[in-house]
Amino acid sequence: MSAVSRKKRLSVTDIRARKGGDPLVCLTAYTAPVALILDERMDVLLVGDSLGMVVYGMDDTLAVSLDMMIAHGRAVVRATKASFVLVDLPFGSYEESPAQAFRSASRLMAESGCQAVKLEGGVEMAETIAFLTARGVPVMGHIGLMPQSVHATGGFRAQGLSQHEAERIAADADAVAEAGAFAVVIEGTSEPLARRLTERLSIPTIGIGASPACDGQILVTDDLLGLFSDFTPKFVKRYAEIGDAIAAAADAYAEDVRMRDFPSLAHCYGVPKDR
Repeated sequence: MSAVSRKKRLSVTDIRARKGGDPLVCLTAYTAPVALILDERMDVLLVGDSLGMVVYGMDDTLAVSLDMMIAHGRAVVRATKASFVLVDLPFGSYEESPAQAFRSASRLMAESGCQAVKLEGGVEMAETIAFLTARGVPVMGHIGLMPQSVHATGGFRAQGLSQHEAERIAADADAVAEAGAFAVVIEGTSEPLARRLTERLSIPTIGIGASPACDGQILVTDDLLGLFSDFTPKFVKRYAEIGDAIAAAADAYAEDVRMRDFPSLAHCYGVPKDR
């Protein structure tokens, strides 16, 4: 079934209830037109800070601002009625203190209308997650490969392959769950480890480059649509080649303009009907 008809938007309670049940289907969305198409087809739409690279052509996510996340979050919320809308807290907006995180999260939720925030980090962010959830801010955690920390961890590489890394990620997972997160993203992590964590944790796990055993899966929409050709991560399955279709359409349009085949009189105003 390609789309699910819902009378109301999914809630945090609905997401929690999917633990061990039907897999949660999640994608990123950054704009209203894309969100509108995805809305009833997805359980969760993430307005990810990956928009820095996908929309703005940045090298990483670190320069993404809270204002940018609010603007894109608002666009996605406006365009949707069924999906649970989650927005990333960007780098530098929450790490300093729980109080800073609450100011950022409360502004993000109030101004965008989103239902929850996502932040990266495990043991070191447990106090912040507990602080936020105690004050009415639903939080999804994010462990394993954490894009906001790539410079500190040696770049985009698989996590949890060594015993030391596996123990660290397991501790992060436990800390996030115990702090009150309603779900957690596990990214770029050893499959057996992600499987064990999914079995052990009481909250849903959302995998990206993790395990088919996770309680849900997420990808960057632009990756699965084939809008980028320079690099495709191992964990991405391309379901379309929209980039090729856009290029072909642009080539055809350019040729028509150069040959003066477009616009024709059929595309113009004030033209007598008999011409």
